[in-house]
Amino acid sequence: MIFLLAKINRWKVQICFAFFIILNFIQLRGFAQITVAKVFGDNMVLQRGIKIPVWGSAVPGKRLIAELGEFRVNTTADRDGKWMVYFPVFKAGGPYKLKVSEWGTKGAEVELKGILIGDVWLASGQSNMEWSVKQALNADDEIAKADFPEIRLFQVTHVKKLTPQQDITGGNWKVCSAENVPQFSAVAYYFAKKIHRDEGVPIGIIQSTWGGTPIESWTSREKLLSSPITKTKTMANDTLSEQDFVQDSLDQVRCWDIVYHPQHNSDKIISQPDYNDSGWPVIEMPKLIKDFGIGQYEGMIWMRKKIILPENFSKSDLTLHIGKPDVNYSLYFNGTEICKTVWNTDPGQQYTIPAKILKNGENVVTLRLAMLWGNGGLNPPADEMYITNGTARVPLAGTWKYQKDLEPTIPKNRNYQYYPSLLFNSMINPLIPYRIKGFIWYQGEANDTAAYNYRKLFPMMIKDWRKRWKQGDLPFLYVQLANYKKIQPLPSESEWAELREAQSLTLSQPNTGMSNTIDIGEPDNIHPGNKQEVGRRLALVANKLVYKQNITASGPIMKSFSKAGEHIRIRFSNAESGLATKNGKMLTGFAIAGKDKHFYWADAKIEGSEIIVYSNKVPQPVAVRYAWADNPECNLINAEGLPAIPFRTDNWKGITQK
Repeated sequence: MIFLLAKINRWKVQICFAFFIILNFIQLRGFAQITVAKVFGDNMVLQRGIKIPVWGSAVPGKRLIAELGEFRVNTTADRDGKWMVYFPVFKAGGPYKLKVSEWGTKGAEVELKGILIGDVWLASGQSNMEWSVKQALNADDEIAKADFPEIRLFQVTHVKKLTPQQDITGGNWKVCSAENVPQFSAVAYYFAKKIHRDEGVPIGIIQSTWGGTPIESWTSREKLLSSPITKTKTMANDTLSEQDFVQDSLDQVRCWDIVYHPQHNSDKIISQPDYNDSGWPVIEMPKLIKDFGIGQYEGMIWMRKKIILPENFSKSDLTLHIGKPDVNYSLYFNGTEICKTVWNTDPGQQYTIPAKILKNGENVVTLRLAMLWGNGGLNPPADEMYITNGTARVPLAGTWKYQKDLEPTIPKNRNYQYYPSLLFNSMINPLIPYRIKGFIWYQGEANDTAAYNYRKLFPMMIKDWRKRWKQGDLPFLYVQLANYKKIQPLPSESEWAELREAQSLTLSQPNTGMSNTIDIGEPDNIHPGNKQEVGRRLALVANKLVYKQNITASGPIMKSFSKAGEHIRIRFSNAESGLATKNGKMLTGFAIAGKDKHFYWADAKIEGSEIIVYSNKVPQPVAVRYAWADNPECNLINAEGLPAIPFRTDNWKGITQK
């Protein structure tokens, strides 16, 4: 019995020892390959003029040698398998190879090729920075010309995390070409192209963007907890878990399945001319879902309209112009599918209706519209909705029938990417401390209803990023919101004007620059197509602030004002060569008020680098506003053709100030 017990104990020891060996083998295998952080790769650009950090993982305690060009640096992986090296300062040039290998052996190694040294800019923000080259103005021509081998592009994969991550989930550096540029940020690309041409150095752009996101998403939890504006909302994240993200992902899969695939053969049934829609409500189109009078709704809405075509319309193909859809739609004509799940990015929105499906007299147009994120429907103007034979038109605006809930309910989109700090954790923190020249930023639309708080939140994020990069006051260049929404006939309050003011006030932060786009927006498109000019103006700011060119990079900025009887005199900087109007007409966009705070449109005239503002309706003026609206009609420029920055001389409480 004793012998048997001893034998059993030896077996236990041997099994435990074997398990220990296997466990250690598995652990070592996890570190067997030397890796670099995923932001490094073939064809990347590394920042000139500053020591270059490179980092990754390897076997704990393993000695490594890293080589970049002719420089070699040694290091040892720490107890967690992490390592970092710093290469000396490089001038612009290349290509180089980066090699990381084990010291003194022919073991595992990493080798990256095609590396250039130049200037790296981090491009971030929401959808107007994310808007791609292929979605922007003159896409086909721009893409065909996108042959810039010394511009390199990197897109950070969308992901959200509850805690700061050490690495991104994916992405690859790509050489700028007609093949690689279509999906890339248009603003960032046009910015890079001008800087590359002006400075003659390689340019790298790291794009970390996500449409619709507020600034809180891009700011660290630590920083958000330091502000009473964001502390409570940030702490609410503590109730989340990764399982919430999993469930949300499953719900989104189901959501997009419904959006892209009509359920229960609805497209085969509801689109038919003889479908019974007699009980459907009616609505005048074009309208957006918020104006349907049905409250908040997310899902698919079917719409039908019967039209009478003139006799001569039925003899040839017709062209149907659907106008300006707000989100996603499918179109059917007399039961035939004309287009399916088209997004609103195509500026044309026109389709051929074959003559063979036309009928004499009554025809039926059917739309399947996605109502998502509080958006959806058809935007004005009504005269862009019609069907034509090339000479005459039959309008499609007017009375339509509609019905909701004909398909399964779309699962609620929780949009965790909007939550505080979750994008900082996953799409910004892992990029630190990749050396960069500066930041370019286009965001603010998602913060418009709390624009007054943006005065605090925007500088807070800038300081947060700069502190973590440890490169001092890195240049932070940003785009001021473009003109958007309906033009108001009278002076009025505006959330977008207050957000622009918050952006202007952020220029008080060191080493910041702002590009004004108040003249190149579109009233019915939150994503205006002219991204070339946005990128160019942003590059002008970089040329002056960062590259120290002796140029005027901004439109006129109000620097002081004084009252003289019935007039208010406004003085401007960036107007040394004089002021003018963009269209050569009388000045527009100025409003004036007395002590009653009631604003009237004002007359204004140019005197050198000053503007005299007045109105016979306000004999004792105390305040002037310029371009103070969502979509102002304004035309003041400097001699360089750059638009004046919107401003106000008063500090009266706005509509977003609580």
